[in-house]
Amino acid sequence: AKGQFKKQSVANNVEVRVPVPSDADSPKFKTSTGSAKYVPEKNLVVWTIKSFPGGKEFLMRAHFGLPSVEKDEAEGKPPITVKFEIPYFTVSGIQVRYMKIIEKSGYQALPWVRYITQSGDYQLRTNV
Repeated sequence: AKGQFKKQSVANNVEVRVPVPSDADSPKFKTSTGSAKYVPEKNLVVWTIKSFPGGKEFLMRAHFGLPSVEKDEAEGKPPITVKFEIPYFTVSGIQVRYMKIIEKSGYQALPWVRYITQSGDYQLRTNV
C-alpha cells in the first residue's frame, strides 16, 4: 500500500480489508507496519495501520492453506476495501476563505474551520 497524497499529510486509522477464499486456514502474516488479523466469519484479512504518512509505502504478506480447490466463479472476486481519514486536508482543494458569525445572544463564537478527508466507499478490484 502506498500513500499517494501530500507528504506533509498523514492518514489515520487506515483499515485495508482483503477478501480470502472461504476455505482458507492456518493464516500467517508479516507486516512492515501495523497489524493484520484473519476474520474467518467474514472471510477477510484486516490490516490496520494507525498512522500512514503521505508518500510512504508499506507491505503486508499473508500466507494461507487452501485445503480444497474451488473455481473462482463459485465465490466471485470481491473487492479490496480501504478506510481512512486525513485531517487538515481536502482532496478537492476547497477552502473557506471568509466566515462571518453574527451572534446576538452574547455567546462568544470563534470563526474556525476543521478540514478532514474521509475514505467513503473506496474499493480496489484485482485480476488475481
